[in-house]
Amino acid sequence: MSQFVVDETLVKVRLDKALTQIIEGKSRSYTLKCIEEGKILVNGKQEKPSYSLKKGDVISYELLEEQPLNMDAKDLNLEIVYEDNDVAVVNKPKGMVVHPGAGNTEDTLVHGLLYELDDLATINGVVRPGIVHRIDKDTTGLLMVAKNDMAALGLAEQLKNHSCKRRYQALVYGTFAENKGKINAPIARDPEDRKKMAVSKTGKQATTHFTVLKRFKEFTLIECELETGRTHQIRVHMSYIGHPIVGDKVYGRRKVIGDQGQFLHAKLIGFEHPRTHEWMEFDSELPKYFQDFLITLE
Repeated sequence: MSQFVVDETLVKVRLDKALTQIIEGKSRSYTLKCIEEGKILVNGKQEKPSYSLKKGDVISYELLEEQPLNMDAKDLNLEIVYEDNDVAVVNKPKGMVVHPGAGNTEDTLVHGLLYELDDLATINGVVRPGIVHRIDKDTTGLLMVAKNDMAALGLAEQLKNHSCKRRYQALVYGTFAENKGKINAPIARDPEDRKKMAVSKTGKQATTHFTVLKRFKEFTLIECELETGRTHQIRVHMSYIGHPIVGDKVYGRRKVIGDQGQFLHAKLIGFEHPRTHEWMEFDSELPKYFQDFLITLE
């Protein structure tokens, strides 16, 4: 293991932030992964990423071997809901990451898109071809895909000005007295856990509208419509108001129901076609595991 002794310049700096200076050429996400896997020790102990450094702390570190990105096309049996020369709509399955990143270098949605589609926009680089927005690994449902840079810019602009329509269905804990509601609470990275997001006064503005679709004894099926698209927005907002999404291992209850991840599905997407300016709207069924669980609640 290599070692580094903290001097005055790094006193009171967070461990994860300091590591990007100590280990040159490595990103914060890389150093976070090193911390998580026990490759970083402070005075011989494993500390949290938020640990505030003190003068004289001895940081011992061992570099992780980074897997090279494999961007070969792969048949992942993706469901392409719609395709023309400019755009496509894909129904992402549960358990699939949208694009390669730390810890996920193969079998991403991008690998499947490279197999299914002849062209993808290049404006977002080789790792994110065609990608204009994302949904979480364990969230299912519809995503817009850009097949050329003109389409990528047009769709990105609609996301920025909130003119797209994005509706989700989620099963949450508890019951609601009201039939509709609006959550307007800013979201930022959780200072205590960099893998999570949290409602914070210093965060970016985030707005979620929800409508009750069906009430069960201890749960409620809701529809959520996004005005903004912050990371984990629906999951964070529903947890914030005391109705976390069922199956959510990060923001939900300690005892997790099911092994499929959060019961959250990107059901409907609508946008203006970037070339023809025609309004296009696509709907999708809840995945089978979601439907089956709702039947058990009847």
